[in-house]
Amino acid sequence: MLFRFLSDLVLVIHLAFILFAILGVFLVLKWRVLAWIHVPAFLWAALIEFAGWVCPLTPLENWLREKGGGLSYRTTFMEHYILPLLYPSILTRNLQIFLGFLVLSINLGLYGWIIWRTEKK
Repeated sequence: MLFRFLSDLVLVIHLAFILFAILGVFLVLKWRVLAWIHVPAFLWAALIEFAGWVCPLTPLENWLREKGGGLSYRTTFMEHYILPLLYPSILTRNLQIFLGFLVLSINLGLYGWIIWRTEKK
């Protein structure tokens, strides 16, 4: 039970990191100091996609899930709804590269706008 809970917790943290990497720039608009955390986060997310690497949270989650008895016939909300968001079955190398460019373009575009707006004042 503890391992299942921990694996679900890692899954939630993983999803939160992905959302922060993609959309965290909107938080930076309000709290500029978050840029020191967000810039490395979105660069790491893009690097993972470009290189085709596996996020270090994935093996941890898999290990915890395995220790907790693995997937059973009765799946939890997390396994049914969140897992497919993080690990889609249609994920190809080209889609990974596209996602890397998407993360970079969203964030670099908005950071460029923030810098332009700040210098304009």
